[in-house]
Amino acid sequence: MTLWQDIADALRESIARGAYPPGTTIPKETELMAAHGAGRETVRRAVIQLTAEGLIEPIRRRGTVVRSRPARTPIPRSRLVYRDELGYYFDQAAQGWRALRPPSVTRGPAPLDIAAQLGVAPGEEVVIRDRIMGDPATARPTQLATSYITARLADELAVLAAHDTGHGGIYDRMEEAGLGPIQWTESITTRPPTMTEARRLKMSAGTALLRIVRLAVSPDGRPLEVNDTRMDGDQFETSYPLTRDQSASHQAR
Repeated sequence: MTLWQDIADALRESIARGAYPPGTTIPKETELMAAHGAGRETVRRAVIQLTAEGLIEPIRRRGTVVRSRPARTPIPRSRLVYRDELGYYFDQAAQGWRALRPPSVTRGPAPLDIAAQLGVAPGEEVVIRDRIMGDPATARPTQLATSYITARLADELAVLAAHDTGHGGIYDRMEEAGLGPIQWTESITTRPPTMTEARRLKMSAGTALLRIVRLAVSPDGRPLEVNDTRMDGDQFETSYPLTRDQSASHQAR
């Protein structure tokens, strides 16, 4: 990692945990130079990277501002949840994908959008489970899957923070603890990849990241987990069958 990448990572993390909320400015070039012991061109390269990722934008007479993302209008589509001998899964095409390395389990700050879905404050500590998934026959990465679980729930159910959560994974452990049947909702968006995401997925320059964010809740509406799955937008797209509602039946015309 070069210094400009270190600076970009530090700024990205600060934005994610809410230190610089949307609409506020990040530190000036001279402040970043002093804070990181870097030259002006090094700082500018870090800022250019975060601008390319869509996190910040220069605004005349204000400085470099953290972008405000407009609220999206959800368009519900019907999808199915599946299960096989290993547990629940959500895409038939991905049924054969497996973790290419042991999961990384850490505690860290909840990103802004994830915190909102989990019902915690931005930057509040959560358990983060990171996996790189792919075809075990080729070992080529196909998706990055990150689960966010509140520290409170992980403290109640310690196995959720274990590297090996056993047969069926975290969802089976949650349902065994009386938190089921779990209900899920998903949203599908795109964004530029971070440098780490592009490297891990071997993405070409200028390629968009396909992002599927899934929220798991208990029957009483308690947020249990947010799963953030990212894939190479050049390689994958989402598709699903369309079923006629009764109002659209052929006989109803």
